[in-house]
Amino acid sequence: MGGVLDGIRVLDFGRYIAGPYCAQLLSQFGADVIRIEKLAGSEDRYTTPVTDDGQGALFMQMNCNKRGMTLNPTKPEGREVVKKLVATADVVLANLPAPSLVQMGIDYESLKAIKEDIIFTTMSTFGSEGPYSDRLGFDGIGQVMSGAVHMGGFPGQPIKSNAPYADFGTATSAALGTFAAIMARQQTGKGQMVEGALLRTALCYSNAVMIEQVLLNLNRTGTGNQAQNAGPSNIFNTKDGAIIIQVIGQPLFQRWAELVGAEEWLDDPRFATDALRGKNGEILSERTAAWCAERSTDEALAELEAARLPAGPVLTSQQAYDDPHVQAMGVLNPVDYPGLPQAAPVAGPVVVLSETPATIRHRPPTLGEHTDDILGELGYGEAEIADLRDKRVI
Repeated sequence: MGGVLDGIRVLDFGRYIAGPYCAQLLSQFGADVIRIEKLAGSEDRYTTPVTDDGQGALFMQMNCNKRGMTLNPTKPEGREVVKKLVATADVVLANLPAPSLVQMGIDYESLKAIKEDIIFTTMSTFGSEGPYSDRLGFDGIGQVMSGAVHMGGFPGQPIKSNAPYADFGTATSAALGTFAAIMARQQTGKGQMVEGALLRTALCYSNAVMIEQVLLNLNRTGTGNQAQNAGPSNIFNTKDGAIIIQVIGQPLFQRWAELVGAEEWLDDPRFATDALRGKNGEILSERTAAWCAERSTDEALAELEAARLPAGPVLTSQQAYDDPHVQAMGVLNPVDYPGLPQAAPVAGPVVVLSETPATIRHRPPTLGEHTDDILGELGYGEAEIADLRDKRVI
């Protein structure tokens, strides 16, 4: 069986993460995704370069399964190409500022004028409502404005997540929304606009802390890796590395106390609940740190697993790649690309379906690799394509 989105065409005007990753998720389920970028290559093609000519790791991750074409939609001939592309598409996707969408002719009103039932999936930092809607931004801005970074660091030293979760979360939610819009169109015949926002995602992911603050006015400050609502839950140094231990709930706390020889704390009122263990987490962390310092990482993890306590090693990227369980999961796909010293380990699909699995079928496109083929599908002849190239439209 083919992908569940076989026959669905997506025009990907995305840049960096949120847009391109959303499009790649759709491609993994069978959609024909056409990545449209600047003639010299869009900026995200060259982020974190891994080839001699500057092709980037971010591009490798975001653009498998896609066909690629170059196009300048700000020129009159380019706008005509956009109109012909849109007429063949089911979904147009972009995470660009509103003025750029209008300039390129891919704002929702322009798209509907070309194809009434089009689905337009768009992502921005702040969304279309509110006083900040015209501001530019990246993942980190969503993180810091959600409250999460304040809680993730220390007093006077907030620390954002290195993993751009606001971007990836927005992309994943937008892909879900696009799936829903496709299903709705099957039922009603109508297209619609699907909108994601980095700040909306970040607020959702850190919402429990905000709920607690508004209701209880605790005014918490960051405690780094140490949890504030359970314990011991922290990252601890071993003889040769570091591990995380997460003790949540009374059964786990009892097993932890028995493991480290702290049975007297089972009846200590300071540690009677998760909330109290979080409040007194520094005491619990000190005891756990002393226990870990006497052991190697492997020794500590073996004892923790025997006690059925959740724990894991702090790994470098290389160690994560080499980990036997990571390899056994099959989440890393070897993807070759011209100029790479070896195949790139591209992660995905992240969700596994037993009957209609998502797949990574081919490498990302080189710059403009499929331009001529796509234009040919739109009815352009060789001479017309050559003329567009001479005019720097493609």
